[in-house]
Amino acid sequence: MNILVIGDIVGRPGRAIIKALLPKLQKENDISFTIANAENAAGGRGLTKDVKDELLGAGIDVLTMGNHVWDNKNIYSFIDDEPRLIRPANYPSDCPGQGYHVYNAGFNKKIAVINASGRIYLPPLDCPFKTVMDILDDVCNIADYSIIDFHAEATSEKLALGYYFDGQVTAVLGTHTHIQTADERIMPGGTAYITDLGMTGPINSILGMEKEPIIEKFLNGRPARFDVAAGPAQMQGVILQLEEENNKVLGIERYSYNLQM
Repeated sequence: MNILVIGDIVGRPGRAIIKALLPKLQKENDISFTIANAENAAGGRGLTKDVKDELLGAGIDVLTMGNHVWDNKNIYSFIDDEPRLIRPANYPSDCPGQGYHVYNAGFNKKIAVINASGRIYLPPLDCPFKTVMDILDDVCNIADYSIIDFHAEATSEKLALGYYFDGQVTAVLGTHTHIQTADERIMPGGTAYITDLGMTGPINSILGMEKEPIIEKFLNGRPARFDVAAGPAQMQGVILQLEEENNKVLGIERYSYNLQM
């Protein structure tokens, strides 16, 4: 069974390339299940119901989030009622939404998708290591595969979580930095890993945003408004190849596609 995982979708260009390329990519690679990070999908910050419906309607099975989950207040109107949307599990327990869910996929298989946030250079949430461990205790007898979207800034924190859960989960896949790393691998215990899936959004940008205001902020230190850039878009992520008989990881393949918008 093949699982497609898509790096952070940024704004309209990111959504456009998803709709243009996703059906072909799913067909050519015999994809059974698709996961995408959508915390920047609505105007570059947060998620709205319309954008959520647009992405799920395009063929994505699960949307994960990150530190921008609450940036668009519209999310409060639907996050509790949408099982195909998960936010970082290590937010306080009284926050709306869910941090993980178990989904049906392929031929009689179940996939636990877990979202967690790092704490280095990000809000000081509950410990992601302990939070994920508690979740695994809950799903270990239910799910055939377990995939973690670890939304974190520091490469050391991502790699530490990867090694900590090596052999206990199917994959630890990093998001948040919007720069695809070239360290995809199967770890010694059999867990697929990559530090960052990359970004699905405008190529000629700084992390999906227009370049000039960000450069000016670096030069003068003053606040600036950041808007999603226009122009050609890219779609980045990985494809996981899973053995269905023994639920093992056979491979992790990084991809990056460009499209003139």
